Amino acid sequence: MPKRHAVVAGAGIGGLTAAIALHRRGWHVTVCERAPEPPTTGAGIGLAPNALRALDTIGIDAARAAGSAVATTMGLRRSDGQWLARTDTADMAARYGIPPIAVPRPALSAALAAALPPETLRYGTAVTGVDDATGHPTVRTTVGPDLPADLVVAADGIHSPLRHAYFPAHPGLHYIGETAWRTIVDAPDLRIPAMSETWGRGERFGVTPLSDGRLYLYATAVVPAGTRSADPRAELRHRFGSWHDPIPALLDRVGRLEPAEVLQNDLYDLAAPLPHLHHGRIAWLGDAAHAMAPNLGQGGCQAIEDAVVLAHLVPAGDRTDRTDRTDSTDSTDSVPAALAAYTAARRDRTDAVRVRARRIGRLGALSNPLAVAARDLTVRATPDRLALRGMDDLFNGFRLPG
Repeated sequence: MPKRHAVVAGAGIGGLTAAIALHRRGWHVTVCERAPEPPTTGAGIGLAPNALRALDTIGIDAARAAGSAVATTMGLRRSDGQWLARTDTADMAARYGIPPIAVPRPALSAALAAALPPETLRYGTAVTGVDDATGHPTVRTTVGPDLPADLVVAADGIHSPLRHAYFPAHPGLHYIGETAWRTIVDAPDLRIPAMSETWGRGERFGVTPLSDGRLYLYATAVVPAGTRSADPRAELRHRFGSWHDPIPALLDRVGRLEPAEVLQNDLYDLAAPLPHLHHGRIAWLGDAAHAMAPNLGQGGCQAIEDAVVLAHLVPAGDRTDRTDRTDSTDSTDSVPAALAAYTAARRDRTDAVRVRARRIGRLGALSNPLAVAARDLTVRATPDRLALRGMDDLFNGFRLPG
């Protein structure tokens, strides 16, 4: 009998991880991506211990695939440079078994794509809809014939058309009040070993060493949605040029980039949780399922968890395989049941992370001088070991059901 067929809408980190996990479970997989080609530019992505462990369960060593450089310390600073909190990554490795790493997003995408058969990926092919009236989905795309599927994975991003189509009453996205700039620079002469985020008054600036030796920079500011300047490089210098070293020197490097190399996006999260993360044979994951603010660095990490858990729960791809606990009778009805189990396994965890990320962002976005002073004092007064312990539910929270 033919293998079960999964169609994945979207070749982001979550979609590619789902494709790999399903492929290694014996599924035939087709990934449809609206972009005409794989990404070659973009920002960095942090992989926390929970995401690294999830990837390891499907045989992906992210450190080997995309680089293994690790920052020596991580922490929060004030705009004058004073540390509010700081943790050695060695302590994180001792507590969680593995330190976090940060990699260029295109490098991680390329490493994940390389783990799939070449014919799996269809760039320049957007999913326009899913016809599942009969309970057997047919995926419509902008290119080629419709694709029959036993499973559809909606990994189609924060503005997910499939989410809108199947949850029309959901309130959708919520603007969290900030815009963000992101870019990558070369600055080996600055010898920056620390991953840090600096909090000012309604503004933040982050510096993250990447696995390839470059630096991922990001900044946020509280502004109305849609606010744009003629030159993002000049805007960053205006806002952050007087902050502590090495930020001015890093902004000099930013000034040498082309304006298009500085990405700007307003920040949104999901206004409320979805009632469920599946419908029939369709499953939502990543930003399509639970878009969250970037304040915990968990957006991509939770998408990876989603993908691995989803593939673990669905029946094996070989229809003649009678050993799979979720499909011992080889009944195709086991797929919807598995997706219901996926919702049960993932909805509460991902929504808790979404809410927590929003709350952390509100602290970082404070602009009232008294509120900022109280915030900074509270962070400084919190012992580093207690702050690290507060990450246990995130970094130790990944589990495969059953």
